[in-house]
Amino acid sequence: MMPYINDTAYDQALTWIAANGTRLDICSQEPATYAEATSTYTLGSKSSISIGSATNGDSSGRKVVVAAITDGSVTGTGTATHYAITNASSLLVATGALAASQAVTTGNTFTTAAIDITIADAT
Repeated sequence: MMPYINDTAYDQALTWIAANGTRLDICSQEPATYAEATSTYTLGSKSSISIGSATNGDSSGRKVVVAAITDGSVTGTGTATHYAITNASSLLVATGALAASQAVTTGNTFTTAAIDITIADAT
């Protein structure tokens, strides 16, 4: 028998991410804390991000989509490999690898493609 979790349970978690995720940082490595996301590893950030409502995942589960960013502010020089979403005050909400790493230089802007945050179905 396969495990089953109702979509509403996934949607509750994804709705919480959308409600609390207000800032996206591009980072030189994957952060594990708010301080690492916004201070230690950050190379730039964008406030007032847009995160959509929960929908079916591409291959399984449920997802929310973080809208593409075209005008993020770069505050450090290096290679961004990960993103971190925070509540902009104290909480790391979600993190993951960027679709492609990007070299950034202080004072420039950064862009990202739309980012899917997916909770896969139970297996």
